[in-house]
Amino acid sequence: MAEIRNIRHGRHYTVGEAGPLTQLDSKLFVGKALGFVGMEVSLNRFKPGQEVPFYHRHRRHEEMYLFIQGHGQFQVDDETFEVGPGTIVRVLPDGKRAWRNHSQEDLVAIVIQAAMDSLNDQDGIRLEEPVTWPE
Repeated sequence: MAEIRNIRHGRHYTVGEAGPLTQLDSKLFVGKALGFVGMEVSLNRFKPGQEVPFYHRHRRHEEMYLFIQGHGQFQVDDETFEVGPGTIVRVLPDGKRAWRNHSQEDLVAIVIQAAMDSLNDQDGIRLEEPVTWPE
């Protein structure tokens, strides 16, 4: 079973290793292991013929699915469409969703969920100090 390993903490960061996504069993949630408090992230690998066996919705979270390998199908409400490398799907909380791998290769995706309306303003702050790297 896949897990986050070699977790390292600093004052303002956490680093962990999941290993190659091609070695995932199916799904690996990373939020708890890395201490996320504003989003959840899962790494997903569906083998040929594997699917989410149920529909689901969320109460408050929108989701983004980023497909990085393979081909499959995605359903939102009553619509079905093809997904593959580079496909990005956003689903609002009320969207009834499921996805499957109907191909002969692994289907790999990163899924991020966060609370709706949590990005109301410009949050980034550019710092004027020069970037330096160790030699």
